[in-house]
Amino acid sequence: PQLCAGCPHADTFKALNEALEGSPGSNVFSDIGCYTLGALPPYNAIHSCVCMGASVSMARGASDVGLHPAVSVIGDSTFAHSGITPLLGAARADTDMTVIILDNATTAMTGGQPTYGSGEPLLRLIKGLGVPDAHVRTIEPLPKNHQKNVQIIKDEIGHHGLSVVVAVRECVQELRKKRS
Repeated sequence: PQLCAGCPHADTFKALNEALEGSPGSNVFSDIGCYTLGALPPYNAIHSCVCMGASVSMARGASDVGLHPAVSVIGDSTFAHSGITPLLGAARADTDMTVIILDNATTAMTGGQPTYGSGEPLLRLIKGLGVPDAHVRTIEPLPKNHQKNVQIIKDEIGHHGLSVVVAVRECVQELRKKRS
């Protein structure tokens, strides 16, 4: 199995991997979704995946016991389903971790159902949970933005406290459906 050709998650994983270069003790936790394929070659970007909704809590636990950097990778649909509560807890504790939310505007893995955790409402929700505005960042995962995206991810991983990076680019399969 592999990510679809043109999948935005591929560009996010490439940027994440480069941002983590020089951090041999990095811990990247994932949830169940298309993006779980980021654990496989050629990305090898995910170090642990347990179940839907676990990545934010796992990254918080890792951070709490001193494992840094601690990064969570979660899709927009999974975040809306089961990532909000652990992010609220992390915000209240100002946990030293970075959450990367992959906003592809759909529930891609199970057939392209709409998601309610996407776009501007997602950003308002994240800020409303208590994540500091200065550390809620967005990237557009495209090859032309690679170096900029690497720097944003690196900056947020380097921040001592909670940060969220939202990777915003529509699912390539959904774009194909719209065009046909």
